[in-house]
Amino acid sequence: MLKNRRATFDYEILETYEAGIALTGSEVKSLREGQGSLNEAFARIKKGEVWLEGMNIPVYQQASYNNHEPLRSRKLLLQKKEIAEIARGLERKGLTVVPMSLYFKSGWAKVKIGLGRGKKLYDKRQSEAKRDAQRQIERVLKRY
Repeated sequence: MLKNRRATFDYEILETYEAGIALTGSEVKSLREGQGSLNEAFARIKKGEVWLEGMNIPVYQQASYNNHEPLRSRKLLLQKKEIAEIARGLERKGLTVVPMSLYFKSGWAKVKIGLGRGKKLYDKRQSEAKRDAQRQIERVLKRY
């Protein structure tokens, strides 16, 4: 399971969607080994389809000549209704589609994407302060 930890730190996630992802065999094998990175990935809509850009899946060493390109665009498999909702969200000011995690569900690769708004610096400080306060409360309650 790959996670994009920066997604929730840099963006306020308003809605989430679970999408399938079209992969080649060597990409699946590489992901099952735990390789890959979502840190610089983003999603965009082209011709009514959602594409994941910038996701790095390193080449699978045992795939010989039939290997894949590590940074190629990958198609996300969503229903038309979900694509329309995402498109409406992107038309609003300041919203973007961010991949949050990649995991396997019943043998199929799935990507959790979120429609979010970028946080300002003071929002990040505020959420960090809230998280620290929650930790202190949990520490005190743990003693009793």
